[in-house]
Amino acid sequence: MTCWYEGPLAAFDTETTGVDVEEDRIVSAALVVQDAPGGRVRATRWLVNPGIPVPREATDIHGLTDDHLQRNGRWPAPVVEEIARSLSEQSIARRPLVVMNAPFDLTLLDRELRRHRASSLTRYLDSRPLCVLDPRVLDKHLDRYRKGRRTLTDLCAQYEVELDGAHDAVADATASLEVVRALGRRFAARLDRLSPAELHSLQAVWHAAQARGLQAWFARNGSEEAVNPAWPLRPEIPAAAA
Repeated sequence: MTCWYEGPLAAFDTETTGVDVEEDRIVSAALVVQDAPGGRVRATRWLVNPGIPVPREATDIHGLTDDHLQRNGRWPAPVVEEIARSLSEQSIARRPLVVMNAPFDLTLLDRELRRHRASSLTRYLDSRPLCVLDPRVLDKHLDRYRKGRRTLTDLCAQYEVELDGAHDAVADATASLEVVRALGRRFAARLDRLSPAELHSLQAVWHAAQARGLQAWFARNGSEEAVNPAWPLRPEIPAAAA
């Protein structure tokens, strides 16, 4: 029987105007699909004119300027709907979806759908929830005592995955997918008996525990920064609390 990490996987990634999921916008996104390790990667790419200025610090990361996005990007409303429908198709196909730091990308997409379509990601999934594999959560749980950062670049180095063109949505999505395959092989003894659906449920528990640990670390160091325990999608903030 083929293990899930040797079977079909999809991966999703965004590039954005910043790191605030409630206020920032998507400027590019990608969905990649691969049927087996080493197989051809089928990529869909979206470029978005966000309708707001792109901060210089964001452009410095992903290279997408206001001028380029205004000339070549599409308006957000049709794009975010296409993305949501594409993710729904992965769920219908029972294809696990790799998302590095899922609460960021999926929550940002959800907020864009609410902003531009008066809808939500859950509504587009239509009772067919995604089966998400988050390499950041998986790595932090399976190799919890390893010191150092756990960005995508760091994980690629750790799992010997080539990352060609970091902060390009297709490149990042493809690398995330390959990290999950490599991680699955490295920790096969602990993962082989778990289905992707079981792993999805476990990651919600693991992420919450990781968030509590980080919150405690902040408290010990005198920081009041809050860490959201929700995974893979953060609930909408009520208007009165926003």
